Amino acid sequence: MSKDTEAKSEEIMESKVLWYPDSKRNTQMDRFRTQVNRDFGVNLANYNDLYQWSVDSYPEFWAQVWRFCGITCSKMYEEVVDVSKRISDVPEWFKGSRLNYAENLLKHKDQDKVALYAATEAKEEIVKVTFGELRRDVALFAAAMRKMGIKIGDRGVGYLPNGIHAVEAMLAAASIGAIWSSTSPDFGVNGVLDRFSQIQPKLIFSVAAVVYNGKQHDHMEKLQNVVKGLPDLKKVVVIPYVRSRQDTDLSKIPNSVFLDDFLATGKEGDQDPQLEFEQLPFSHPLFIMYSSGTTGAPKCMVHSAGVSVCAHTLKTLYRISLYVQTGWMMWNWLVSSLAIGASVVLYDGSPLVPSANVLWDLVDRLGITIFGTGAKWLAVLEERNLKPGELMSDIEFLHKPVRCSCLEDFDQLYINIFNIPSGGTDIISCFMGQNMAVPVYRGEIQARNLGMAVESWNCEGKPVWGESGELVCLKPIPCQPTHFWNDENGSKYHKAYFSTFPGLWAHGDYCKINPKTGGVVMLGRSLCVPQYNSDGEERVILFLKMGPNKSFSQELVGKIRSAIRVALSARHVPALILETKDIPYTISGKKVEVAVKQVIAGKDVTQRGAFSNPDSLDLYKNLPELQNF
Repeated sequence: MSKDTEAKSEEIMESKVLWYPDSKRNTQMDRFRTQVNRDFGVNLANYNDLYQWSVDSYPEFWAQVWRFCGITCSKMYEEVVDVSKRISDVPEWFKGSRLNYAENLLKHKDQDKVALYAATEAKEEIVKVTFGELRRDVALFAAAMRKMGIKIGDRGVGYLPNGIHAVEAMLAAASIGAIWSSTSPDFGVNGVLDRFSQIQPKLIFSVAAVVYNGKQHDHMEKLQNVVKGLPDLKKVVVIPYVRSRQDTDLSKIPNSVFLDDFLATGKEGDQDPQLEFEQLPFSHPLFIMYSSGTTGAPKCMVHSAGVSVCAHTLKTLYRISLYVQTGWMMWNWLVSSLAIGASVVLYDGSPLVPSANVLWDLVDRLGITIFGTGAKWLAVLEERNLKPGELMSDIEFLHKPVRCSCLEDFDQLYINIFNIPSGGTDIISCFMGQNMAVPVYRGEIQARNLGMAVESWNCEGKPVWGESGELVCLKPIPCQPTHFWNDENGSKYHKAYFSTFPGLWAHGDYCKINPKTGGVVMLGRSLCVPQYNSDGEERVILFLKMGPNKSFSQELVGKIRSAIRVALSARHVPALILETKDIPYTISGKKVEVAVKQVIAGKDVTQRGAFSNPDSLDLYKNLPELQNF
């Protein structure tokens, strides 16, 4: 980068410092850096040095992660990775090793320590499960699964809320070597079948009903229709959950059984079964995750036990909670925290009932030190003038999926450190995120994560700094999918990530990397879409949803145009800026630009099961302002 370019970029991306790291604090990152310096004879003075080493020497870095995290295995690897292969070759990681994901999550020595706290909107009581109890319960789940014939490679799925049973069923499947996949109860029948019908599970766990927003919602009719669409199912396990067994009728669902009766088949007399862990290759399939499915059938991304290695190394005293549902990759990320002895807090229900403080009350009640949520809920708090900084005392990290428009609440939300990660289901991890070793700058994700050779590239295939570009990953990572399900020749996989820049991972998001701070600003999640005419010409349309008591006006449009022109260029100014009453979101809370692009082009969006507000798509049909282009 030239000095002129750097100076220009730094001027554009001047950022306010919100927090500086404590130079006296000995963090896990510091300990890891010290270990690297000792073992490799290098002198890495700070995080930037460590990051550069981690991407330049990525096989050595990931080997060090294995050692530092204390991965449990029955057979050590022969090779970390073949360095002659590119990320597009999807190289095998830790070849020759044998391990089990569930074993690594359940290895904590203090069996009396609480592994899971489960809270729900439906009950005030918080259920606690120790590591010892969790091992016992997982053993019983696994024994019952084996008894019904579940084996290595079979698919087990959950149509479940964020609770203890979802964790236990997933870990049991992993202990056997079965492949786990899940969706949450707020998915409709079509949304579930769009996903599960592609992988044809043998076993499904579900609940009879859920409570949300103060109301009990029956789940049995949806489950009945889901089961009809999954002909390979051998067993349907129903958990009464918020409804009694006596009030639940299973007669209309073939091969169905209550959870207690299912688990009873795993017992041999009065003895609890022993927990056995199948020893499997590092690349053995563990999870099947899904793309949003808003413009077609969801892509089925297969992730291996590599996500265990990618689990964050945190202090074992942490209690961690993310407000998530089981169909979001952050749920898998959350549960993986068990690997380092963290206590995981699960919450099921509305974050606004009985009050908007319910999650903050849970933070104080349990002494949660790491808390995560989505931007949408924080926006509601902002609208209600609730300031989290006045409500929280013990939090050390606040995880929040990135949203560019959150600058106004950024200052008041960080506690000791405000943490915005960014990654995705595609890698079941984060390309960039939290870092106790570098400052927090307003509006920026702190740093690119170790081992993630991430850059921002322009359309000419060149890296840019301080300018908008596509997020690109240059080197292999163990958390990329091993393959897509039902994609035998890999063509869908290749098209999804490697067709934009041959041989390199193009993530589909846009970002700016600040050359001065090293921080990252994500740009790809706003509702700004292209429109094309019959000649192939393109124009950009920006839709605005106004906040409470805010009015849309041409004066506002003028201010936005001016701000974009000054901050970026005249070429970046949208052709039209229009008001909309609602913006479509997926069930996991992501804005959906591609579907809006289809609607304004006159195409139907038939895959509506993945939307939390599918009717919002109709707002973009036949808009007069978009005609005659």
